[in-house]
Amino acid sequence: MLSLSVPPLNLKPITPNDLFLSSASPSPHRRYFVKPISAVLNSSSFKKPEQPLLPQHQVYQPFRPPPSPLPSQFGTLDIAGRIDILANRLGLWYEYAPLINSLIREGFSPPTIEETTGISGVEQNRLIVGAQVRDSLVHSKADPDLLAAFETGGAELLYEIRLLSASQRVAAARFLVENRCDGKAAQELARSMKDFPSRRGDKGWARFDYTLPGDCLSFMYYRQSREHRNPSEQRTSALEQALRVAETEAARNMILEELEGNGEEGDKVDAGEGAVRVPVVRLRIGEVAEASSVVVLPVSAAEEREILEAPYESRSQGVFGVVVAEKGWGKWVVLPSWDPVVGLGKGGVVVSFPDARVLPWKVNRWYKEEPILVVADRSKKEVGADDGFYLVNADGEGLKVERGSGLKEKGFTQSLGTVLLVVRPPKEENDELSDEDWE
Repeated sequence: MLSLSVPPLNLKPITPNDLFLSSASPSPHRRYFVKPISAVLNSSSFKKPEQPLLPQHQVYQPFRPPPSPLPSQFGTLDIAGRIDILANRLGLWYEYAPLINSLIREGFSPPTIEETTGISGVEQNRLIVGAQVRDSLVHSKADPDLLAAFETGGAELLYEIRLLSASQRVAAARFLVENRCDGKAAQELARSMKDFPSRRGDKGWARFDYTLPGDCLSFMYYRQSREHRNPSEQRTSALEQALRVAETEAARNMILEELEGNGEEGDKVDAGEGAVRVPVVRLRIGEVAEASSVVVLPVSAAEEREILEAPYESRSQGVFGVVVAEKGWGKWVVLPSWDPVVGLGKGGVVVSFPDARVLPWKVNRWYKEEPILVVADRSKKEVGADDGFYLVNADGEGLKVERGSGLKEKGFTQSLGTVLLVVRPPKEENDELSDEDWE
């Protein structure tokens, strides 16, 4: 058995100087000289660095509109008093409308204001914007009688003309009062006045006076009438609307010519008795989104091979109206269900051209500047009517649109399809129109 003898250990307390001895194994021949360190302990050195104080509540703050001056009678009201005024609609609408902004600056959100006053968020916005539009009428020195007409229920009407320039607002407001327009009519009026400059070059544009709101609205109805078949009830109704609101004699005479059947048809050089009409329309921005129904058609390049290969039929299926084509195709376009295309069945195709010089009509400036879409019916290939328009591949000239009489003279009896409609592209508009924009 192995026996081990362990010498007894002498334990003694550790002194501070022992802390500074080397941790290496001691050598019997080495002496240690420990120099005491003089230091003063600072209790503050053991404290954690202080963090900058953060606000206890960091809540998202919505946009607060710039302050608008409160009417003198409301200047000394506290928050409870302002809420009471709004909740009970005490005063005229344009007088208490600034109280909404004052509450927002105090930290109220639109939903909170709705809960405390009963004024919905939509109505709050309408009141605020309507009051600002009315202020612009005051600054434009509008007639006091005109301003008085908007004292009751005027916020909805003035809100609709918010995107017009200051001078246009005065003219539009006068038209609204004289014709006793409602909110929808005010919206159409403002849209027609904003849209009018972008229609320069359209048929009949020069016959309407852009400085008169009635003529702008009349031109919009006139343009809409050209999107319907002639004759049709929709076309006649739109022309009658245009005639009712037209202000100048030139505009009225042009509309009367259309109603009596003496006006030019489409953009053709000559339009005889019973001419086949091919509308040329400009697609308005947002028009597809606003349409109650649409059509989906395949798009082809201006090549005969691609036109022939495009799907001949597409239809909607299921409760969601999923569009199903007979074969895959890479390019499609969605158009409003205008009269010329709403009844288009099998064979519909849209041909994309880089400009409008392929059309057999008089050349305007826009013909060289804008691409166009030509809607054709491939199920009607026979060249029938002399005044009809057909899509053909002329020798050496490429794909183009030709009149029936000209094709017959060249010996054509068949075409690639009958032309139904020509679509011009949407045009960007400015939110605000200055007087210089009309020059």
